[in-house]
Amino acid sequence: MPHYREKLWASAWSFIVTALVIPASILVLAPINMQAGYVTAAVLYGGCVTLLVIASPVIRVENGLITAGPATISVDLVGEAMPFSGTEASQERGPRLDVRSWMLIRGWVGPVVKIPITDETDPAPYWLVSSRHPEKLVAAINESRRPATDF
Repeated sequence: MPHYREKLWASAWSFIVTALVIPASILVLAPINMQAGYVTAAVLYGGCVTLLVIASPVIRVENGLITAGPATISVDLVGEAMPFSGTEASQERGPRLDVRSWMLIRGWVGPVVKIPITDETDPAPYWLVSSRHPEKLVAAINESRRPATDF
């Protein structure tokens, strides 16, 4: 059974931009107390980093299940997954997007994987999931869908 795991970490730029709370905190609190500015800056930046780490979802394919963040679905209920990168990924996230789809999109991850849902009772026609390794994710999903053959 194929196995895949990916955590959609925030980009390095997210951590760098978040670091702007450091000089901002120091600047605001400097007239009152410089030490309070340093402590506040450290606490705020630590909090921002913690939130970025906690908010990074995990995508898994294992034991016949696909998990993307808080959602899980059996591989028996999905069709052939398809990877999209570059302009095609932008089209899937934009003009070609079905508003009924279930999405796990992160702005700092360009490529996406489209996973059609074959369950008639599911209102979402497909999942659209960000992935830094769309070909590997698609391979794991599509290989999991194939029945195991006994020799």
